[in-house]
Amino acid sequence: MAHSNRVTLLPNQGWDPRLLVAANDDLVQVCIVVTTRFVVLVDTLINPATARALVALAQPYLRGRQLLVINTHADYDHAWGNQLFAGEDAACPAPIIAHARGLAEYADPAMAALLAEFRRSEPAIFGDVRPTPPTITVDGPAVIHGGDLTLRLIPTPGHTPDHLAIYIPEISTLWAGDAAELPSPLPRCAADLPALRASLRRLADLHATTALYCHAPPTAGPQLIHDNLAYFDTLETRCRAAQARGVERGVERGVDPATVDDADLGAAVGAPWADFIPRGAVWATVDGPTAAKYHTQQLRLMLAYLSDEGGGQVR
Repeated sequence: MAHSNRVTLLPNQGWDPRLLVAANDDLVQVCIVVTTRFVVLVDTLINPATARALVALAQPYLRGRQLLVINTHADYDHAWGNQLFAGEDAACPAPIIAHARGLAEYADPAMAALLAEFRRSEPAIFGDVRPTPPTITVDGPAVIHGGDLTLRLIPTPGHTPDHLAIYIPEISTLWAGDAAELPSPLPRCAADLPALRASLRRLADLHATTALYCHAPPTAGPQLIHDNLAYFDTLETRCRAAQARGVERGVERGVDPATVDDADLGAAVGAPWADFIPRGAVWATVDGPTAAKYHTQQLRLMLAYLSDEGGGQVR
């Protein structure tokens, strides 16, 4: 997909007015939380320009308040604007808070390779990006006391090892980040599936009245967390049944995996994407072909996990 520097404020759809939700086109949504003590930017988007746009949206609230930044995780669409806030040439110096596990991401050759690829394909967007680690890290749950609002940082690994969600108890509001999303959060590898599902249960147990996401419409609400949980429960059940029939890592035993097309995998396992679509208006916004491809990745991950663990319990 092509990226842009456009950042727009979404109209408030019933959440507390101290939360501002902004979108970088259809790529990702981020949040600004205004408390009596702080203005908190939750994620910094894809580059310095989009981070600067967030600061512009926050500017009317900064008088008498300190600027803070939280990274939900170190993925490019959440943290590549960090250089605006940290470093010798930071235009808007502010503490950047993130989980300690995210520090390793900045030394990972995969991040450098992704940046190089983006610089070649979209130099106007990514040419001046300098991935910048957080300045304050936490190893577990943490709390920011904003005066009127409390931001509870909740480790929710699975999508990435360093993921943090944010819960604000005074207004029963959850910023789920990428720990839950539409159609479902995707782990990096099969071994991360148990942590991902445990994180979803942790979010569900908060019983938030309002839930907002980086990759789902604001209208999705808390129900999306339960939809995500149900998805993985059903996925496991279908994959176990497929295993019992002799399906290994998405193919019948003895069949060359290269000959199994992604489009046929759901049918082969008995778990086509169409069987997983919940009722509800928000699901009508999901692009079918894209979701089906995404679903195929989830199928392969679940089958791989069950195969590696000898069919052991994923939850």
